[in-house]
Amino acid sequence: MAAARVIVSVSSSSFLLFKAAATPLLRTNMLKPCFNTHNNRFVSSKRFFTCTALYKPHFQIKEEGQPETLDYRVFFVDNSGKKVSPWHDIPLHVGDGTFNFIVEIPKESSAKMEVATDEIYTPIKQDTKKGKLRYYPYNINWNYGLLPQTWEDPSLANNDVDGAFGDNDPVDVVEIGESRANVGQLMKVKPLGCLAMIDEGELDWKIVAISLDDPRASRVNDVDDVEKHFPGTLMAIRDWFRDYKIPDGKPANKFGLGNKAANKDYALKVIAETNESWSKLVKRSIPAGELSLV
Repeated sequence: MAAARVIVSVSSSSFLLFKAAATPLLRTNMLKPCFNTHNNRFVSSKRFFTCTALYKPHFQIKEEGQPETLDYRVFFVDNSGKKVSPWHDIPLHVGDGTFNFIVEIPKESSAKMEVATDEIYTPIKQDTKKGKLRYYPYNINWNYGLLPQTWEDPSLANNDVDGAFGDNDPVDVVEIGESRANVGQLMKVKPLGCLAMIDEGELDWKIVAISLDDPRASRVNDVDDVEKHFPGTLMAIRDWFRDYKIPDGKPANKFGLGNKAANKDYALKVIAETNESWSKLVKRSIPAGELSLV
């Protein structure tokens, strides 16, 4: 494996330094839910940005291995160099109805990057199938990733969506803003709606959200606003996720909730429920199986 690279600098050519606020990092066994009731392949970008999160130390991205190899990993580390989990250690809620969103796949790219939920510290890696790196058959047109501290419980049936069980992953986010993010970037987003995708019988929620830094963010607050300010986007998201497996010879994915995007309130309900499921998971109230809780 290639030597690790920690990328930290104050220059504009550097990558991923998190500017943080006041609350110290909590270990996962102490955490509580945030709610009360030129080609299409991955290119390693090294552009500087800052984000404010709910913990005190500065966090950095640590790359191990080379992009587009089986060994490549993107770890999160704190200011002492200790690895932390982007799934478990980054807070979900940042207040005022906004949430932390971790980018796995930048818009207009096709490498299927994902948090490795079964590896210690759950780094971001490129997914594989039969030992080969996975790519979507075409670019994804939005920033795509996960909400930390959420989990779709595979033992929990959802009566609203034909009794489908969760897919054993964190909740996915489709961020529709105009900027292209970086792998591992932490963004503040507000949910606008959600789609209930059913993938081979498993429920795989897609939260539609927008970065607070997007120029149109203040005008977009629910699904009706998406159609007004981003016309055709909701249908395009649904169709993209419906059809992306077809080139591999698999059937189209299906959608619940009338095949339409539910509104913001429903999306918040999904987030609250999956945050509660995650809390039970890390408290070991639910068997973790092969999932890493570190």
